[in-house]
Amino acid sequence: MRKYIGEFGLIFVAIIWGSGFVATAMTLKAYTPYQSMAGRFLVGAIFLAIIFHKQLKNIERSTIVKGTILGAILYIAFALQTVGLSFTTPSKNAFLTAVNVIAVPIICYVLFKKRLDRFEVFGAFLTIIGIGLLSVDFSGAINIGDVLSLLCAFAFAFHIIFTGKFVETEKPVSLTIIQFSSAALIGFIVIFIRSEMHFSAVLTPFFSLIYLGIFSTGIAFFLQTYAQQFVSETKSAIILSTEAVWGMFFSIIIIQEIVTLKMAIGAAIIIVAILITELKQRIFTFRRTALK
Repeated sequence: MRKYIGEFGLIFVAIIWGSGFVATAMTLKAYTPYQSMAGRFLVGAIFLAIIFHKQLKNIERSTIVKGTILGAILYIAFALQTVGLSFTTPSKNAFLTAVNVIAVPIICYVLFKKRLDRFEVFGAFLTIIGIGLLSVDFSGAINIGDVLSLLCAFAFAFHIIFTGKFVETEKPVSLTIIQFSSAALIGFIVIFIRSEMHFSAVLTPFFSLIYLGIFSTGIAFFLQTYAQQFVSETKSAIILSTEAVWGMFFSIIIIQEIVTLKMAIGAAIIIVAILITELKQRIFTFRRTALK
């Protein structure tokens, strides 16, 4: 039962992140990418701290250390994605960032000698293919933006892996709040160095930033941290990758984006990848029964 709760939690995270594409676009009309990152992490930390303030009493040193590590990794991942996007196309950035789906099982095997699950690895490769089809524009040679986007993928992979490891011994709420607080601190140090401390007072982008902070950051990453107690790192990465599918869905609904056959096939392949990882035990049992 807990496994299904975790999986549905991760699907909900992907839905929230998918809706965040539109909010991010609106936020960036008034704020720089670095202001957006600092603001969303600060709002996320404050939002969770207000709701769960009682759980912050007697917080352990190990939680602070691990939460700070996750916050640093998370900020680095977002920064690499943001800077990479300024040198490459959005589609290539999205595709290369999604390589974290493949990176997760490989890193787990190298660092922790965790056995590779053939169904999950196959599902991960299918997911990459699906996201590749969703990312329509693949023009131009490899540039620094592509390299940064690929590094971003590995940063997100490490974030997923260490979230899964740390939540085994730490409380999800405390871990998430410390994570956002440290990411926000890094974010404000960066915008101070870049002389970007002045925030626009335009209401629409401001409310979009609040949405990103509360939903795409606070609620989403808390749910991810909580859900990863019950779901493997590789499956978590695959489920979270449906963010691209939900992003396409919300783009159709909100900004009337036209969907091509190629994009539809890509979305279908991602869904098949999830079904393979979810039904792997039944597939294995059916094959053994059929061979008898």
